[in-house]
Amino acid sequence: MQFRVLALFALLSFTSLPGPASVHAEGLPFDTVFKGKPRFDSLVAQLKPKAAQLRGLPIGERLAWFGRVFVGTPYKSYTLEIDDRVEAPSVNFTGLDCWTFFETALAFSRMVDEPEENWTPQTLLHYIELDRYWGGRCTGSYLSRLHYLEDWLHDNDKRGLVQDLTRSLGGKGVPNSATEMTINWKNYRYMAASPSLRAGIAKVESRLRSSDLTMIPKSHVREIESQIQSGDIIGVISHDGDAYGTSHVGLAYRKDGVLHFMHASSPRNSGKVILDGRLSDYLARFPRDAGILVARPLK
Repeated sequence: MQFRVLALFALLSFTSLPGPASVHAEGLPFDTVFKGKPRFDSLVAQLKPKAAQLRGLPIGERLAWFGRVFVGTPYKSYTLEIDDRVEAPSVNFTGLDCWTFFETALAFSRMVDEPEENWTPQTLLHYIELDRYWGGRCTGSYLSRLHYLEDWLHDNDKRGLVQDLTRSLGGKGVPNSATEMTINWKNYRYMAASPSLRAGIAKVESRLRSSDLTMIPKSHVREIESQIQSGDIIGVISHDGDAYGTSHVGLAYRKDGVLHFMHASSPRNSGKVILDGRLSDYLARFPRDAGILVARPLK
C-alpha cells in the first residue's frame, strides 16, 4: 500500500513542542520522503531498552550518543533533492552528508522524549521539519528550507532550539562569500527545474553577503576546546580569497578528555561518518579551513 505523507501526518497530533506540526508533501510517496525504513526500525528496536537512560541525558550528550550510532554510515550527497517541484521534510538512512548526519541525530535526540509508541517515521519527520525549515514549518516551497548553515543557526537560535556560542567563544566578523548554490545550481534538482528558484536562492545569498559571518578563527580553537561540550554542533568555515563561507558541519565528541570532531566525511576522504581526531588538529589539516561556528542544542 502506498502511503502518502499528508495522510500519515493527519493521524498524529504532536503536542510536545509549540506550533503546528505539518508536512506539505502534496502527495509525495512515503518511500520518496523516507528512505531506509528497515534501518530506522532496527535503530528504534535497539533504542527502546535504553529509553530511560537516554531521557536522563542532557540533549547534547544524547546528540553525541546518536552521532556515534551513525558512525560508518556511507556518505551520500544531495539526498534532499527528492522532487522537481514539491519540497518536503525527508530522511535517508542509506546515506548521510554532513548536514543530514547532524540533523538526523538531533531529530532522534528530540524524539526520545516522546512516548515510545510515537517513535515512528512520522514523528522523526516532524522533528526534521522543526529543525530544517524557517520557523520550523515547511510550506512546500524549496525556499522555506534553511539552505545555509548561518541562516540555520540564526533561525534555530531565535526559536530557542540551539544557543549560538560563536561570539561568546571569541568569534569575530568576517566577509561572507555565499555563492555556492548559485554557482552550482545544476547540481540541485529543484533549481535545475525552476529558474524562479535560482533567482530566489540568489536573493538569499545576496542577503548573506550583505553582512559579516561570525567565526572563531582556527588559531583560537585549541584554547577554547575545553568550553565546547559533546554534542555541540560545529560548523566549519573556509576562506575563499578574502571572503569566507560555511563549508562543512559535524559534532563535537569528547573522548578520554580530548575533543574530537565527528562528521560525515566526503568521498575524497573517508566517504562515511567517522569519529575523527582532535577538532583543532582536524582544522589544521586543511589549509582552506579558517575557523568554526558553535551551536549548543537545547531541550
